Amino acid sequence: MSLTELSAMTKHNFNAGPSILPRTVFEQAAAAVLDYNHTGLSILETGHRTAAFTEIMEEARALVKELMGLDEDHEVLFLHGGASTQFMQVPMNLLDNKECAAYADTGVWSGKAIKEAKLFGNVEVVCSSKDRNYAYIPKDFAVPNDAKYLHITTNNTIYGTQWKQIPHTSNVLVADMSSDILSRRLKFNQFGLIYAGVQKNIGPAGTTLVVVNPRILGKVKRALPTMMDYRNHIREGSMLNTPPVFAVYVCLLNLRWLKQMGGVDAMEKLNAEKAAMLYAEIDRNPLFQGQVDQADRSQMNVCFVAKDPAHEQPFLDHCREYGITGIKGHRLSGGFRASLYNALSLSSVEVLTEAMRSFEEKMM
Repeated sequence: MSLTELSAMTKHNFNAGPSILPRTVFEQAAAAVLDYNHTGLSILETGHRTAAFTEIMEEARALVKELMGLDEDHEVLFLHGGASTQFMQVPMNLLDNKECAAYADTGVWSGKAIKEAKLFGNVEVVCSSKDRNYAYIPKDFAVPNDAKYLHITTNNTIYGTQWKQIPHTSNVLVADMSSDILSRRLKFNQFGLIYAGVQKNIGPAGTTLVVVNPRILGKVKRALPTMMDYRNHIREGSMLNTPPVFAVYVCLLNLRWLKQMGGVDAMEKLNAEKAAMLYAEIDRNPLFQGQVDQADRSQMNVCFVAKDPAHEQPFLDHCREYGITGIKGHRLSGGFRASLYNALSLSSVEVLTEAMRSFEEKMM
């Protein structure tokens, strides 16, 4: 049986999110939907105040702290609302009306965060790569000393750039890590607040990870709605209201898998290998080209285009023959996007590069 025939039997999921998760996680989650831990109840109907779910939440939070190497100064929360809610919850908690916050504009999601922050205080965009359609990460910029925090988006899911060096600043550092959380080793303790929609590397859509140092909280003068105040969630162990029980449970299963695989260090090594393989083929293949500066290429979201736009749909059709799905680029950037999240195997990247080579032979 040829590689093409073998590949067609399996789906190779390059979707940007909700994204691929390990098969073992799916199997365990599916079993728990019918009967969680031999309780006779589905995980979907397990009360969030029960000992069973309390154990799930506490283990999930503890595993995040372990995998990220967090110190005792940082709290871990699983919240509702996606990363988009964090665009406004962060400034609501950290920025007073006449105060300034610094933001780096590196793509669509940072732009949305900037828009929401302006509702709560002054925003200074200290750098932007909009001039070249977000094809690079700005390098030289200054952060005002009086800025309450500097906000960055560590990985640009749509355009395919990634901060390789986290800015050094004396300001509180805030990061949206939705699309590269737990994919590489960072000095996570240097951040005052990290947030991430979990549907890339941690779990299914439905909950948001927040890591926060409580010392930066409680400094704004405005009254905060109960559900928007991080301190209330910390006091209640991330169960101020009914949490997204199933999503948190699947996160726990995936965090266990991640630890078993060797943790963040192992993922960083694997992700670097996957990205290097795919970028090498993009650079070699005369039919394709990358969209961003090589120094800033994302290891999570590899964006590229067909040199001849007429080849775009034929290549997408060609990929389907290999069982490749989710390869079409975002509507704003076009072309193709291969998301290489933690659970994606090296063999799936090998299939994609083989599809690119065979397409070259077909078209040349």
